[in-house]
Amino acid sequence: MQKLHYQPKGFWVGDIMPFGKDGTFYLYDQRDNRNPCPFGEPFGWSLATTTDFVNYQNLGDSIKKGGEQDVDQFIYAGCVFEAEGKGHAFYTGYNRNWEKEGKTSQVLLHAWSDDFKTWHKSSELITLTPQAGYDISDWRDPWVIWNDEKQEYLLILGARLQGPKTEQSGRVVAFTSKDLKNWQFQGDFWVAGKYTMIEMPDLFKIGNWWYLVYTEYSDQSKTRYVMSQSLEGPWITPADDAFDGRAYYAARTAFDGKRRILFGWVPTKEDNDDLKNFQWAGTFVPHEVYQKPDHTLGVKVVDSLWNCFTHPKKLDDFSINSPFARQEQLLIENTGKTFRFSTTVKFSKGTRDFSIRLMKDKQTGESYDFIFSLVDNRLTFDKTPCYPWYRVMNKGLERPIHLEADREYNVQIIADDTLFTLYIDGTALNVRGYDQLGSGLAIAVSDGTLSCKNNTFSNEGCFPEKW
Repeated sequence: MQKLHYQPKGFWVGDIMPFGKDGTFYLYDQRDNRNPCPFGEPFGWSLATTTDFVNYQNLGDSIKKGGEQDVDQFIYAGCVFEAEGKGHAFYTGYNRNWEKEGKTSQVLLHAWSDDFKTWHKSSELITLTPQAGYDISDWRDPWVIWNDEKQEYLLILGARLQGPKTEQSGRVVAFTSKDLKNWQFQGDFWVAGKYTMIEMPDLFKIGNWWYLVYTEYSDQSKTRYVMSQSLEGPWITPADDAFDGRAYYAARTAFDGKRRILFGWVPTKEDNDDLKNFQWAGTFVPHEVYQKPDHTLGVKVVDSLWNCFTHPKKLDDFSINSPFARQEQLLIENTGKTFRFSTTVKFSKGTRDFSIRLMKDKQTGESYDFIFSLVDNRLTFDKTPCYPWYRVMNKGLERPIHLEADREYNVQIIADDTLFTLYIDGTALNVRGYDQLGSGLAIAVSDGTLSCKNNTFSNEGCFPEKW
């Protein structure tokens, strides 16, 4: 069980609807009890608040699910924002019984609150149903902003056209309103032309640039983004348009006045088995989002999360010179299961790859590896030695990286039981590793020279009681 990251006792965290205000973040989350399996019993929105992503106040049910024959049997994803002196939530009502009967099973609903804790479903039942030509069972995840230029509210959501589920007609559509009650459908807002469905759209602005964040509904399951200097487009896809890998889903952002945080969940695996597939829901991990000099987005570790580890130990600087083979150095013999590690790396020209090996067993040599391929410009995750093939179902557990020789890069890793998170140069990768291998931490390099300095390690901290 995780000591650090947010996952309430007895539940697995699904989609999070974040809201930030005055230094506090409100996490409206779907809690799956896995009875009898993932996505089993209907759920509503629960609420927890935090200021530091270490300590949480669990406030329990927030927007309650409906009955078996109600339009909101499940409270699917939506958004929370403040307008006209109140808190507003637009959310997706879903009834799986209706879907089986061929009825419209997903509609948009509204609730309001005076304190962002106690919510009242609108008596007039504001509903935004699937429009003509759009699929009646894929119409979800609304996001609302105020468009200052046009002096109106803009609501976007994920949708797809009517037709077979195999058709790549996923898109973001839009409504506009002056009063949050009367809405006009504006048609397609953004069409990628390559996804069967788009989930969890999010719009925000930094400086002169708008960012449309979304999650692709595919085997890749990545949260991606496009960018534009106008809400009218065109929307540009950056070279690296993702924040994390396959094991970070349905992420949305919130701004508390100082920080913009990305709220996504890291899925568990079936039967807690490295070889098996990912499941719906898991553990919440935050990333802090920042704008790079070229206006693209990067992510970094949340400072308060990193700093909750205490008494960091400074390890000696070292270099590994191995021009014709792989060579490694063991740094720590017993890391424990919850720790943080950081290093500043620099490699020589022509170096093929380097890796950071976690949970290494001294006897068998087995470990979980983050591998930086400088030939392929890829960061991947695997288990070493990879025999008998294969040892980890790691499809999608990779990130593009473009690292330059003789330049320094800071690498940070947080391990929290089965969950490992790595950051380098604005890129993150979350993974799971379930096997109890060993407890060593080593660094290796192939066909080149790697120097590591500013090496620090801590497995101590004021970890909270579970919520």
